[in-house]
Amino acid sequence: MTYDLIIVGGGPAGYHAADLAGKAKLKTLLIEKNKIGGVCLNEGCIPSKTLLYSAKLYDNARHSNKYGVTAENVVFDHKTVLKRKDKVIKILATGIKKRLKNNDVEILAGSGQILAKKPAGFAIQVNDTSYLGKKLLLAPGSEPVIPPIPGLKEGLENSFVVTNREILNIPAIPSSLAIIGGGVIGLEMASYFNSVGSKVTIIEMLDHIGGNIDLDIANLLQQDYQKKGITFLLNSRVMQINNNSITIAGPKGQDTIEAENVLLSVGRKAATAALGVENIGLNTERDFIITNELGQTNIPDVYAAGDINGKSMLAHTAYKEAEICISTILGKESVMNYQAIPAVIYTNPEVAGCGETETSAQEKGLEYKTISLSMRYSGRYIAENEGGNGICKLLIDKKNKRLLGAHLLGNYASEIIFGPALMIEKNMIIEDIQNLVFPHPTVSEIIKEGALEL
Repeated sequence: MTYDLIIVGGGPAGYHAADLAGKAKLKTLLIEKNKIGGVCLNEGCIPSKTLLYSAKLYDNARHSNKYGVTAENVVFDHKTVLKRKDKVIKILATGIKKRLKNNDVEILAGSGQILAKKPAGFAIQVNDTSYLGKKLLLAPGSEPVIPPIPGLKEGLENSFVVTNREILNIPAIPSSLAIIGGGVIGLEMASYFNSVGSKVTIIEMLDHIGGNIDLDIANLLQQDYQKKGITFLLNSRVMQINNNSITIAGPKGQDTIEAENVLLSVGRKAATAALGVENIGLNTERDFIITNELGQTNIPDVYAAGDINGKSMLAHTAYKEAEICISTILGKESVMNYQAIPAVIYTNPEVAGCGETETSAQEKGLEYKTISLSMRYSGRYIAENEGGNGICKLLIDKKNKRLLGAHLLGNYASEIIFGPALMIEKNMIIEDIQNLVFPHPTVSEIIKEGALEL
């Protein structure tokens, strides 16, 4: 059977593209080897946020006396949290499948492999059957990086070591948890397990946590979590993993720490291993498929979106890339802009940022001014965050007075950051931001307060 469009991968990029293609009356086949929704819905964004919300409620209940509320005998039930997590995933997955069905998208379970480019289209093999697509969109996502650490393979086999997939289904809260990697996944899981009773240690090769986030905010977040009992081993490398112990090389030499479990979260790589990209000559770099601002690859009528292109491994980026790809397929003019993509770490407190950091601005030779304000300039923040150390940091272009970047530490950051992202996307000058009316009292007012400091 021949389709107008075959999509390999049913994660955010794949299912969103299929939905849009179906609405446009393209005969569409969506191929997914695991579960519709991909890593984001089933093993990442949604389940982790469900767990983190429960942990936040638990934190609030235990420390509610500073707000004039006394709660006694507060108990955290991890099994109930896991059941609710599964329910949330099921509700959302059912909704996605229903939408796809309503738009006549055909869903096929299995691994899609590119066989060849033929005169009538691209041959894709799934479960020993070949399907033909006039156009092809590749969105198989990513998978955890498994570094060559001695003992790691054995640790994964006996469940002493877990990845982002297994940690979200761990049956009981470990008394101690060592986390290899201080990026987004590592920090979010550190937040959850620290809140619910684990002794957490984060091992990070860099001299800071949070990857590419603003360094001032990374340092403040680390200070906050050190106060909560999380141990950070920076500039440190895991040398070996044994039963219940990890050997680490750090600034003070080698050391061994013990833990009930280890979470491996050192990054993700493109899931191209069995995709067959070489069969049609797709250009790749470090296994990521190279695309332009239209989502096009070097092969006409072949597109790629989501983690597979390695540009911005975030679900909302994947959604937008899917929209760009389908627009291009339909002959509409729309290009991808990565400058204003917001990023969030859903710790407690939250971290959010978009645009340039000081590090990236310096690397690009940009002339900028920095404005940093305590979140305590916001009436609502101080009313709801007793003892919070949140900040808002804005980067302003000195020449044209436009917003270059915005970085936030504090609860509500995830809900606020779309505003600065929009301001950057639309090239708003600071005077425009100063003239906006923000609702009062809201934490979002901190953006205007910052703009008024210029």
